[in-house]
Amino acid sequence: MICATETSLNTYGIKSKKVNYNLSTEVLHDICLKKNLGKESNLGALAIHTGEFTGRSPKDRFIVKDELTEDKIWWGDINIPFKEEKFEALYHKITAHLSTKELYVRDAYACADSRYKMNIRIITELPWVSLFANNMFLRPTTKELNEFTAEWTVLQAPSFMAVPSEDGTRQHNFSILNFKKKIILIGGSGYTGEVKKGIFSALNFILPTEKETLPMHCSANVGKDGDTAIFFGLSGTGKTTLSTDPNRKLIGDDEHGWTKDDVIFNFEGGCYAKVINLKKENEPGIYNAIKKGALLENVVFKEGTNEINFKDTSITQNTRVSYPIHHIDNVQNPSMGKNPKNIFFLTADAFGVLPPMSKLLPSQAAYHFISGYTAKVAGTEAGINTPVPSFSACFGAPFMPLHPSAYAEMLSEKMKKSKVNVWLINTGWVGGPYGVGSRIKLEYTRAMINAALNGDLGAYSYNDYHIHSVFGVAQPRKCPGVPDTILSPRATWNNDEAYYKMAFKLTNAFRKNFEQYVPFTSEEIQRGGPQRFAH
Repeated sequence: MICATETSLNTYGIKSKKVNYNLSTEVLHDICLKKNLGKESNLGALAIHTGEFTGRSPKDRFIVKDELTEDKIWWGDINIPFKEEKFEALYHKITAHLSTKELYVRDAYACADSRYKMNIRIITELPWVSLFANNMFLRPTTKELNEFTAEWTVLQAPSFMAVPSEDGTRQHNFSILNFKKKIILIGGSGYTGEVKKGIFSALNFILPTEKETLPMHCSANVGKDGDTAIFFGLSGTGKTTLSTDPNRKLIGDDEHGWTKDDVIFNFEGGCYAKVINLKKENEPGIYNAIKKGALLENVVFKEGTNEINFKDTSITQNTRVSYPIHHIDNVQNPSMGKNPKNIFFLTADAFGVLPPMSKLLPSQAAYHFISGYTAKVAGTEAGINTPVPSFSACFGAPFMPLHPSAYAEMLSEKMKKSKVNVWLINTGWVGGPYGVGSRIKLEYTRAMINAALNGDLGAYSYNDYHIHSVFGVAQPRKCPGVPDTILSPRATWNNDEAYYKMAFKLTNAFRKNFEQYVPFTSEEIQRGGPQRFAH
């Protein structure tokens, strides 16, 4: 563990002659402008380009395989093993590289519940990465900084390029977690998400194995009566948008823990929201948070101006903004809640066959949690011209070091104990698949969620719900603020044969994906999936 003094980098083997410690947001903003590393937008936020990588690189994320991790990690394509001796050699290369640079050090912590607090030190060669870390992690007080001791350390060196044949990496970029040394090495990539997801991955191993706490890739908010709602969902499904509700206080937008005494706490101190096609009238909370102190990534300005063109995807579809949580007006402080009453699984079904809203039985909830379904649409990745099913276990497989069944079992136990309602919300398409139908209106999705939160959808009975003949989920017959026809995906198609053909296509994708989990799950959970399929 390293104490936060201005000579402490020597302990890491870093001998840089210019080290900047815990600079303020304003100072980092000005340094980036002075060094021509970014541009101030018309909204006041700093806009930067992350370089070659505009998103994470899952195939280049590794975990050091040692006596601590060998028998616990779910090794495979997601958790790729890395040799201890290769890590040591690479560590010395990176510290030598950083010793030649002007550096920016950020001391912060993760986990709003003090019982789980993790002190983090981020050492980087880029001032805007330090700004990002200040936005995204929890910020110590002056007193806490004076007494700060780092538990985990992130060394981030975007300009360092690995040599795969020597360093054991796949290519020149990498992100490597070492649980024994509590160090994360990031090189060859300037994408800031690697920093936050590295810490998230560490917590996803530590909390369930050492703290009896479930880590979750979800957003959360709390109502006036103290009822907490949790929103699971992959990127693009509306997790940040739907949890930012003027009538409920935001706990956090991405990463949370659920303790054994039913406390929900935020891992972070900020939000990292997609801004593709952002409109103030649709998402005022996110739009208004884009001001001085926020950091925009890979957005494009309208020609000859500093006005953001939120529609422009010429750099990437993954345009983002990070901002401290206090940029949102209606937030829970501290970022914690109790008494979870509703869980929402968000999916953007581009096949247009899942109900916009359905209530799940415990077995169905476990099945859909393990499946983590959404869909990729044309243009999101090279070569994708029609909708493609996408499954990410626990709605966050790339960050889950343990087997998905371990997290699913914990969630199932907690759901039963708290008697929480679980809902599957399709924020995708109705009236046909992507390219034929239309995206479900945000106002309808908000109305569905509000109805669930307010208890307006009645009991689980034939009169209140229709059991979907293919997916087996219970779709409400009526919902305040939503046309009845919207609630039935089949009715919006006006072509039963085409609808069921597409529904069975998605059913088969679910079943094929779940085959890998059958040896690790109970018959009850397996029965929670679609029971009908087509050959």
